[in-house]
Amino acid sequence: MNPDYEDPVILSSKKRTVEDFCTRIHKDMLKQFKYALVWGSSAKHKPQRVGKEHELEDEDVVQIIKKV
Repeated sequence: MNPDYEDPVILSSKKRTVEDFCTRIHKDMLKQFKYALVWGSSAKHKPQRVGKEHELEDEDVVQIIKKV
């Protein structure tokens, strides 16, 4: 599945962690959060597996992996 570039998630410059990203999508998403895959300038590898505290940069692509 390709990223949705038409409807981006907008984060403030002070609240830009993966945790902030999850909360912006849905308040209960963090309960099921396992890790995230990030593509973009904040990632050292493409993709990089990150936790909730990872700080995102402009135009990063994020895929959330949930617990089963």
